[in-house]
Amino acid sequence: TIAFLRHSEIKHGRVAMAAFVGYIVQSNGIHWPFPIDFAGNPYPYAAGSPPEQWDALSDAAKWQIILFVGFLEWFSEAAGTHYMRGGVPGAYPKFSDHKVIPHPVPFNLFDPFGFSGGKSAEAKEKGLIKELNNGRLAMIGILGFISEQRVEGSVPLLKGLVSHYDGETMAPFG
Repeated sequence: TIAFLRHSEIKHGRVAMAAFVGYIVQSNGIHWPFPIDFAGNPYPYAAGSPPEQWDALSDAAKWQIILFVGFLEWFSEAAGTHYMRGGVPGAYPKFSDHKVIPHPVPFNLFDPFGFSGGKSAEAKEKGLIKELNNGRLAMIGILGFISEQRVEGSVPLLKGLVSHYDGETMAPFG
């Protein structure tokens, strides 16, 4: 249905925007100042590009990230009114409104600081259009980065800006 397609577009756009910003941040060597684990290992920023940094993570760290994202996906499908049953496509349920999480969570995933709470319906609609357009552009952008890393020269504007990657981008444990 249309609600499913719109929800999918919004969700994938949000993921792509996070991926695009994350790619740029990681490519510039910006990382947390504290160790990644209790053994004191630093973040693998010295490994090179973002895909090479992912390869340098331990399997336990990869599983932790994948399972957390899986939890967020499960929560969005299980809590609140589902978008296929009259809910709003793209609306992420508030953590504080549900008993699924046994402890308080200080911020919600969508609008953690409450900036959009007092906006009019017209302003929210304009914001959604901007979010959709930015998400579409971010999908193109992150795929451009990955394409240029795998096949040098495939994105002429990025030639020489991103390093070549010999690994497998679609195999998280490869």
